[in-house]
Amino acid sequence: MDDLLTLTALSIAAAGFLVGIVVGLTGMGGGALMTPALIFLGVGHTASIVTADLTAAAIYKTGGALTHAKEGSPNLRLAGWLILGSVPMAFAGPWLVKSITDDPTELENTLKLCIGIALLFAASTYALRLYINLRRVRRGGALPDDDPRIRPLPTLLVGMLGGLLVGVTSVGSGSVIMIALLMLYPGLSAVRLVGTDLVQAVPLVLSAAVANIAIHGLEWDLLIPLVIGSVPGTLLGARLAPRVPQSFIRRGIVIVLTMSGVALLFKAGLHPFGEGHETLEAVLVAAIGVAMLALVPMVWGLLRKQNGLPMFGAPTVAEIESFGSPERKRTRT
Repeated sequence: MDDLLTLTALSIAAAGFLVGIVVGLTGMGGGALMTPALIFLGVGHTASIVTADLTAAAIYKTGGALTHAKEGSPNLRLAGWLILGSVPMAFAGPWLVKSITDDPTELENTLKLCIGIALLFAASTYALRLYINLRRVRRGGALPDDDPRIRPLPTLLVGMLGGLLVGVTSVGSGSVIMIALLMLYPGLSAVRLVGTDLVQAVPLVLSAAVANIAIHGLEWDLLIPLVIGSVPGTLLGARLAPRVPQSFIRRGIVIVLTMSGVALLFKAGLHPFGEGHETLEAVLVAAIGVAMLALVPMVWGLLRKQNGLPMFGAPTVAEIESFGSPERKRTRT
């Protein structure tokens, strides 16, 4: 009990709670936000943080997947093909990193480099996902098809890429796989996409967690406060979601992912100004954040205008994201 009352444990629980709220509000950003948050807090080695985050994700994603399974929303055949590709690669990913280096310092830098790249990839794929949904709204969406003809090879490859990414970094089980499903199966409704992604994510993160535990072990003093904080945070966020304007939060996530990705690249040893210029690197990260804060709304507005919508206002980002859900279909009929 004393171990759970230390400042470090309380910091982990607080980070888990705050990230959990964001996940509950938006349904995205679990690993992409939690892993860098814990790294920047300095609560443990990067490998231990990735392992704890994956184990915690396996716990709370299981609940979400069971809920969607009971409601019948997942496409189980599609999830099966994704699992066939993702589970072996998620298990192999940590062993691949281990084969590259056994040196603790080099391992730390390698993981930070991989996570930084994964965060930038996740930010770009989420932005692409918003743009695809924007075009679907403008064109009225693809013909609804919640039981599409499965395309085995590309679906398998998507699972393999997502599995490798998650196994190494704990980032990408939602963002990368979701955007690929949007492109491969445009007729799937939003609720089927989310349900299918959650069902395939459970064995994916379990496989990645088992491999990381086998290699790095599991630090309970990381996992327990993380679960204690993230589970109630996710539940609270889900309850607040209908009352909170999500458009600003979702755009903010893209900015935070980009800043975190660049900062982790610097932490991994990529120094554009040479070593010993950490202050300049911090200023650059802050400048990127400020620039994106000013530019992202303008670029988004111009994209909306190109697609025949007003630069600002309805439909909001959250409404565009929910395009294709049962509620949206009822409003269009």
